[in-house]
Amino acid sequence: QVQLVESGGGLVQAGGSLGLSCAASGMIFSIEDMGWYRRAPGKQRELVAAISSGGSTNYVDSVKGRFTISRDNTKNTVYLQMNSLKPEDTAVYYCNAGIRDGSSWSRPSRYWGQGTQVTVSS
Repeated sequence: QVQLVESGGGLVQAGGSLGLSCAASGMIFSIEDMGWYRRAPGKQRELVAAISSGGSTNYVDSVKGRFTISRDNTKNTVYLQMNSLKPEDTAVYYCNAGIRDGSSWSRPSRYWGQGTQVTVSS
């Protein structure tokens, strides 16, 4: 079994910064893509940022230039550095990863973190 454990998040004023991390543990052969999603109150979940196993990144337009996703493959960990935060960034943030855990040879299994609250006050 694989677990994704998130840390970070909290309450910050607009214009401030926060960092999130998500560590994967368990039966892991390899990790492919990793990403961060968020769900704001009354809105659908959206992909915020993603990073491939080779380090290629992509971001939703609303966070480009403010958020940075990175990963440390030696620690099976993905990070999200959030700068210049805005009230509209308030949401529960979830990490997600495609992990080769031996359950299927055709595709990686998808795992989710438990979610962490980010609240940006105006």
